[in-house]
Amino acid sequence: QVQLVDSGGGLVQAGGSLRLSCAASGRTFSTYAMGWFRQAPGKGREFVASVSLNGAITRYADSVKGRFTISRDNAKNAVYLQMSSLKPEDTAVYYCAARRGASTIRQSDYTTWGQGTQVTVSS
Repeated sequence: QVQLVDSGGGLVQAGGSLRLSCAASGRTFSTYAMGWFRQAPGKGREFVASVSLNGAITRYADSVKGRFTISRDNAKNAVYLQMSSLKPEDTAVYYCAARRGASTIRQSDYTTWGQGTQVTVSS
């Protein structure tokens, strides 16, 4: 089973960009679909983006479509979330997650989670 470490969060002004990274341990990373989720203060965790095993299929929440891009590099055991045109409502702790098989948007389908990285967008 993979272990995940999230990084890349920080404080950014509205309209700015950040790139989150998630490093995975283990030799079987390419057998895991990956997702990014986020949890804002006082709210439940929500789906942000997912990517299939080979990176060909990506899905996005409507709230981030056109602004965020998920990608993966199986040679480096990593998944990324490029975030642009950030808004204050994007402020949250962001988590990467992994599951065997096809990518989904349901957090209950994911079995392994990173520790989270804080993203704060100031207005």
